[in-house]
Amino acid sequence: MITITQEIQDVNIDNTIPGFADKIIEPKDSFQLSIDKLYSSNAILIRLDDSKVIFDKKSEEQIFPASLTKIMTAIVAIENITDLQQYITLPTTMFEILYGENASMAGFLPEEEVQVIDLLYGALLPSGAECCIGLADMVAGSEQEFTQLMNNKAKELGMDNSNFTNSTGLHNSKHYTTVMDLAKLLQYALNNETFMEIFTSVKHTTASTNLHPDGITLYSSMFSKMDSAELVMEEILGGKTGYTEPAGLCLASYAYINNKRYILVTTGAEGNTKTEQKNIFDAYEVYKELKAN
Repeated sequence: MITITQEIQDVNIDNTIPGFADKIIEPKDSFQLSIDKLYSSNAILIRLDDSKVIFDKKSEEQIFPASLTKIMTAIVAIENITDLQQYITLPTTMFEILYGENASMAGFLPEEEVQVIDLLYGALLPSGAECCIGLADMVAGSEQEFTQLMNNKAKELGMDNSNFTNSTGLHNSKHYTTVMDLAKLLQYALNNETFMEIFTSVKHTTASTNLHPDGITLYSSMFSKMDSAELVMEEILGGKTGYTEPAGLCLASYAYINNKRYILVTTGAEGNTKTEQKNIFDAYEVYKELKAN
């Protein structure tokens, strides 16, 4: 077995994101992880309480974010919509395009009138692409204009190696980021109360709509795949999965272990949504190692 030791490191603070670990400057103590237990090609683990980078595997290498993109979509929408209880009508034309691209959907229907808050849950829990487009259209008038807001937010957060071309994470060679940048984004987003509430939810039942009078129950794609006893770990409080063939299996998760808060972002694990969820296996192994120390 090959074992690597990654130093926990002090960091310079990026003034645009209070408390975020930006540049490594001085080693403090060690964290051990067996490299053969990590399926993901890229990963970063950060302790939020003091912004220490604990584990780093190719964190600044360019990757495709798949549906981890929806973290950015959600936080930009939350910050630009004042009334989260208002209704949005989802146009038929949107669905024709998304069906053709085989995008993941939350379960809403063409011409359905849905509350903004329910679209946010739909984007982050079951990873609904129709929710993302609906939010983008409302905020900016079109998805193309909305991506400008996404890229502006990325620049504001110091995500210098990121570029967004859509709100859903559907593959585009010019739609890229790094796990370091995604960690910056997630740390920022978790400071928003609405985002935190959604991100840590196991399920959510929407308000009544014109096409679903009893609402729709939406389930977290991460928690719904943690049904194996081996993967049950109460310390994992929330997460967002992602997958496209070029991106591999991805996961951004939030955990509370030994009275400390952590985020872990991983991408590039082999498999797909119907195989073993090696992105979740990675999170389990990393957090189990933390719990043991």
